[in-house]
Amino acid sequence: MATAAEYGLGPNTFPRGWFIVAESKELDAGPMAVRFWGRDLALYRGESGKPVLLDAYCAHMGTHLTASTSAMIVKNGEQIEGDSIRCPYHGWRYNEHGDVDDIPYHDGPCPKSASIRSYPVVDNMGCVMAWFDPDGREPDYDAPFLKEWDDPQWVNWELDHLGVLKIHSQEILDNMADCRHLGPTHGAPSEYFENEIKDQVYVQRQGGPMQLYGTYLYTTTWYTGPGILLSKQVWGDTVVYELIANTPVDDGETQCWHGCLYKGSAAEATAEDKAAAKEIQAGALEAFGADFNVWAHKRPALKIMQMKTDGPFRTGRKWYSQFFATPEDAAAIRAEVNGTHPTQGLISPAEAKHSIDEGLPI
Repeated sequence: MATAAEYGLGPNTFPRGWFIVAESKELDAGPMAVRFWGRDLALYRGESGKPVLLDAYCAHMGTHLTASTSAMIVKNGEQIEGDSIRCPYHGWRYNEHGDVDDIPYHDGPCPKSASIRSYPVVDNMGCVMAWFDPDGREPDYDAPFLKEWDDPQWVNWELDHLGVLKIHSQEILDNMADCRHLGPTHGAPSEYFENEIKDQVYVQRQGGPMQLYGTYLYTTTWYTGPGILLSKQVWGDTVVYELIANTPVDDGETQCWHGCLYKGSAAEATAEDKAAAKEIQAGALEAFGADFNVWAHKRPALKIMQMKTDGPFRTGRKWYSQFFATPEDAAAIRAEVNGTHPTQGLISPAEAKHSIDEGLPI
């Protein structure tokens, strides 16, 4: 396990961006105690249906707002009031902005110094996505969304929860440039390959025969910020969007999720389509699992021994570094890396007549 500083990332330890912090349906069971970005957090759904993410600890006596299961206020279902939450120890109430707005045994004004941090959150494509900026700035781009999610022809994913991997997210992001692992690791050697960078968006276009599917696979894959990957994949008559999400837990540890959005055969997805979608997601997870297994058994690649016919690792790492940098430095990084980045020895998507990008949000 290596840290951000060891990869030369900084000055911040954790990147800014949109990240998955839970599957939406997990909140149906009640508030959750979660940990991301080196901090304990309280996640719950307010009575309006809005998810709320706060720093975990009540300023009064340091009680975790959502870790208690034994307090009577929790057992009685009285902890959530509107979009606010009461501390299970003394009942101090925090609103969705992280401010104390009621103390049951106090008639005066609530102390402003008791406020805790609140994080921008959206309920999006079956996921709870939160914006994290170590310096507390507001979002500077929107959380990614696929319009197909709301189309009844498409079968929505139910997330695979892959747990915490003791590896820095940098190693996961390296896959975007890594055309040469696709044959040995996945049985899907690229016949064409190219990267494109547009500010916070990092795109990979590639295609080649895939052993697992027994056919030719075309993919356009993109990160929107450092934590959420979406990939349009086409083979035969099959069209799928794959989701791979990584969220830093602590410095050098990453929690991962996976899912597939599958295009059904009719205007409204049938039972057969839903069964096929489960098989497709299982197959995609098997393919992703090959990466996961490699990451779990490798030492950190703090410096890549770059071959001229490798993909553009250094450019990809430079792109990733913007999310750890100051806004001024991030702008300079974007100016440096924006554009198209071919890989020596492989033809371009244009030469291969790659044509699956129509309607993509990139």
